[in-house]
Amino acid sequence: MPIAAAAASPLLAWRDPLYILAGFAGIVALGVMLFQPVLIGGYLPGLPGRIGRRVHLFTGATLVAAVVIHVGGLWITSPPDMIDALTFTSPTPFSPFGVIAMWAIFAVAVLAAFRRRLGLRPRTWLFAHRLLAIVIVVGSVVHGILIEGTMEMVSKLALCALVLAATVKVMADLWMWRRRARLRDRTDVGASSA
Repeated sequence: MPIAAAAASPLLAWRDPLYILAGFAGIVALGVMLFQPVLIGGYLPGLPGRIGRRVHLFTGATLVAAVVIHVGGLWITSPPDMIDALTFTSPTPFSPFGVIAMWAIFAVAVLAAFRRRLGLRPRTWLFAHRLLAIVIVVGSVVHGILIEGTMEMVSKLALCALVLAATVKVMADLWMWRRRARLRDRTDVGASSA
C-alpha cells in the first residue's frame, strides 16, 4: 500500500528515475523491516522456527540491498546532501535517524556474516542483534515519519506503527520465553537436588 500511494504522488513528476528508485528502495526497506520480527517470532503460518530464521536471513540481505540502493541512488543524485547526512551536518531533522539506522543495519549484517569467525557466543550475538534491531527500527521509523516526500502520510504512519508493534511484540515474547525457560531450569534444578 505505501508503494502504491507513493507511486501516485505528484512530487514524482519533477524527479529523475534514479532518485525515484532510491526513494522507493527506502520504502521497500521499511516494508521488509516489518517481516523481520514476524519471521523470527515464528508468527507467519508455514514458516515456523528454523524455516522462519532462514527466511529472516534472506530478508535481512534484502534489507541491506535496499538500503544500499537507497543511499547509493541518493548519493549519485545529490552528493552534497549525502555528505551532509553522513557527517551529521544536514539541516534536515530526518537525516541523522536514517544514517544511524543505516550503520546499525550494516553492523548487524557484518556481525551475522562473521559471527563464527569472531567467536561470538550465541548469547552475545542475540544481545547485540536485539540491541541493534531496536536502533534500526526506531531510527528507521523516525526517519520515515519525518520525511515529507512521496510517501502518503496515512499509509506511512500505518506501516511505521506495524513495524514498531511487531518489534515490540517479538521482543516482549522473546523476553517472556527466556524468563520462563530460566524459571523452568531453576525448578528442575531444585526438584533434582531435593
